[in-house]
Amino acid sequence: MIRVCAATIAFVLASLFAAAQTPGSSTFVIRAGTVIDPESGTSSSNQTIVVEAGKIKAVGNKVDVPSGATMVDLSRSTVMPGLFDAHTHLCMDVNVVRDAGSYFLTTLFDSDADRAIQGTVNARSMLETGFTTVRDVGNEGRYACVSVREAIDRGAIVGPTMITAGRIIAPYGGQFHLQPNRPDLAEPEYYFADTRDEMRKAIRENIHYGARVIKIVVDDQRYIYSEDDIRFIVDEATKAGLKVAAHAWTRAGAHNAAAAGVASIEHLNGITDEDLEVAKRNGVTAVFTPMPEAFLQQFRAGESAAKEEYSTELDRLRSGVRVGIPIAFGTDAILELPGMTRGESAIQWIDSYTAAGLQPKDILRAMTTTAARLFGVDKERGAIRPQMAADIIAMPGNPLNDVGALKRVSFVMKNGRIVKQ
Repeated sequence: MIRVCAATIAFVLASLFAAAQTPGSSTFVIRAGTVIDPESGTSSSNQTIVVEAGKIKAVGNKVDVPSGATMVDLSRSTVMPGLFDAHTHLCMDVNVVRDAGSYFLTTLFDSDADRAIQGTVNARSMLETGFTTVRDVGNEGRYACVSVREAIDRGAIVGPTMITAGRIIAPYGGQFHLQPNRPDLAEPEYYFADTRDEMRKAIRENIHYGARVIKIVVDDQRYIYSEDDIRFIVDEATKAGLKVAAHAWTRAGAHNAAAAGVASIEHLNGITDEDLEVAKRNGVTAVFTPMPEAFLQQFRAGESAAKEEYSTELDRLRSGVRVGIPIAFGTDAILELPGMTRGESAIQWIDSYTAAGLQPKDILRAMTTTAARLFGVDKERGAIRPQMAADIIAMPGNPLNDVGALKRVSFVMKNGRIVKQ
């Protein structure tokens, strides 16, 4: 019998994790039955994809196959670019029983260290489900998501490419109702900024500690950020090369965010068709987060309340489609359904998009091309073509015909490394 010490096992596992995350040095030749181009909504059959040094070198039905390459047989599968989630909270797991569905209580009970561990677990499950790129928009304490992103980038843990927000910038109180004897309970979850100097400092502090996108809460209090406030934040963030994502939960908040020209509006509660038109003209991307009924029932008192909110969210999504604003897929998942990982739960959001009447090709575009443009990585990710990062997934069935096929991803490659097969 050969005995292997625990330290040796840990070293081997760490090496495997690192190999799965760093840009690939191996050459792969993927035989694909069908390859989807999400931007055009079309597919091609009997394609060969050559992957070298973490990037796609060639795609077509007649390409030169390098000698010594590792062959990957996906001839019975549909192959497409990895998925994007434009609105995630990987470092938050709401304990429905303990916290009564209130993430305010979650922020009080869970330490930043615990939340970084949650993010580590959730990041891996997201990648294994097929999400190769995500935008984590805060609610992670004091930069827990930045720690997770940096660990992924250096190959210490397994997870998707992450665009991280850091602390959410908001008017006093953020999204919580505070008591005067404990005003500190909303921090560091939110960075309160009401004057221009406070806004500028909040942006700079976030950037200093690793934020790659600036997330603001526009409203949720009786006082809200004005159009000029938001435009100031956008201008300051732009100077440092960062985009602004704006949480809007009221009609007035959505109007101000649309008029100020943020990069994306999240949720878009209460937005009118007129303001959707304004947002469209200003180059805003809509990140609707239509939470499935099964999730809403865990947060809302009574089945009727969940059904009503679900119906409202679908109507908002339909309005976005009608107006023609660019839509990026977002989940806002902050818990898992029983028996599911975070990734398996997040993919259930496609059911809401289907229920709202979106065609499979439109959903795929929202989960790849449009999100890649919003993230500013469309020259690197979101398509299967030469010189793009080899972020590739495969599944039985064709999601252009049945988008539910995305729930059965059987192969995942990120940066030219096979994560799941």
